[in-house]
Amino acid sequence: MPTSARSHGLRVAPIALLMLLAACSQEKAPKQGPVEVGVVTLSAQNVTVASELPGRTVSTSMSEVRPQVSGIIQKRLFTEGSMVRAGQPLYQIDQRLYRASRDEALATLASAQATAAAAQAKAQRYRSLGDTEAVSAQDRDDVIATARQAQAAVQQARASLQTSNVNLEFTLVRAPISGRIGRTLFTPGALVTASQTDPLTTIQQLDPIYVDVTQSSAQLLALRRSLASGKTLPASATIRLKLEDGSDYPLEGRIEFAEPIVDPDSGTVTLRARFPNPDGLLLPGMFVRVVAPQSVVPNAILAPQQGIARDPKGNATALVVTRANKVEQRTVTAAQAIGDKWLITAGLKAGDRLIVEGTDKVQPDATIKPVPVASAQ
Repeated sequence: MPTSARSHGLRVAPIALLMLLAACSQEKAPKQGPVEVGVVTLSAQNVTVASELPGRTVSTSMSEVRPQVSGIIQKRLFTEGSMVRAGQPLYQIDQRLYRASRDEALATLASAQATAAAAQAKAQRYRSLGDTEAVSAQDRDDVIATARQAQAAVQQARASLQTSNVNLEFTLVRAPISGRIGRTLFTPGALVTASQTDPLTTIQQLDPIYVDVTQSSAQLLALRRSLASGKTLPASATIRLKLEDGSDYPLEGRIEFAEPIVDPDSGTVTLRARFPNPDGLLLPGMFVRVVAPQSVVPNAILAPQQGIARDPKGNATALVVTRANKVEQRTVTAAQAIGDKWLITAGLKAGDRLIVEGTDKVQPDATIKPVPVASAQ
């Protein structure tokens, strides 16, 4: 065989071998099926719509302790920051002047009683003598009037004694209410007066505690219209609280009342809530946020947020699997976020299979393989 023919045969053999291998590999490659996506089957349920409102904590009752008599403070009888009960002694004011005034009133009363007794006896004798005309009627009437004046003086002295006793009791300043007492603004040795404007200290009742929150009148009006139309149902008055650091307060509260007027400057209505505070965690003046249920939407649709996207115009869209396992794109109305879901008011219904995983791998009208999200790869 000529040399050129042999070399040509050698070149053809490798090419044929490569073609054979390529054909075998094509036969072994598996056919690619529909793309698997994770889906969630939507269901209708009653959804409580809540709003998060700012608020401030307020003590349920507060008392500024002031003296009712003047004098020098001798003792402070409480520990600052402690719990006190109503009627507990707080301060001792010098009693000496008030004790002397009480003793003087006692003596005045005793003198008035003695004078009244003598005048009453004389009046009794003049009544007897007047019956026999031994004394003139004028003298008899004068003596009887004097006896009545003496009796009135007794009543006046008794009232003065009562006033003296009250003032003596006021030298021991007592707590008007139960609660947590603050720091003292006056120390032993300080002069206090009955007419002073500065309080000695302040007592605040902290358990329970109020939270004042504000809501715009427009939101309140929209809620009332929705309730009147029957689109929503009234929600429970039980509310929750978020603290300044974002943590949840463990105990629930209740709405007490709403102010019947709208603030003309801010256009808001003030709501007052009541929360138990057994551990004293909430202090007056703290900034908090109240999570208050506004209404209950019957037969509402909640869609996972990962299944809702936005188109270039900002409209909310969702990819839904049809009965033929094809992808259908819908424009939906996402009213508000509730937790990790959207409240859908239009575009989706109960029984729809919403794609929540693999949305970036499919296009509308594409045939897919839906897999429940719990077992989706």
